[in-house]
Amino acid sequence: MKLRLLCLALAVAACSAAAQPYKRPEGGFKPQPQQMREEERQRMREDMRDAYRSRAQRRERPREMSPEERDQLRRDIQDANRELRR
Repeated sequence: MKLRLLCLALAVAACSAAAQPYKRPEGGFKPQPQQMREEERQRMREDMRDAYRSRAQRRERPREMSPEERDQLRRDIQDANRELRR
């Protein structure tokens, strides 16, 4: 009985798999990608160097504020907060 149930399950699974339509990729086969020209490669290298340079510059810490600048900034923030509450 178990063997018949197993055979039935396999048959149902095989039929449903066989019923799936075959889909070809649109446009047939994909063409081979074209090789980059030397000047395109050079331009890409330069772009990547520029990106890494700008990234390194962004990581630099901003300069330290003088105590006077810090006090002025603190006063400006306090004034702005007071105006918001009004």
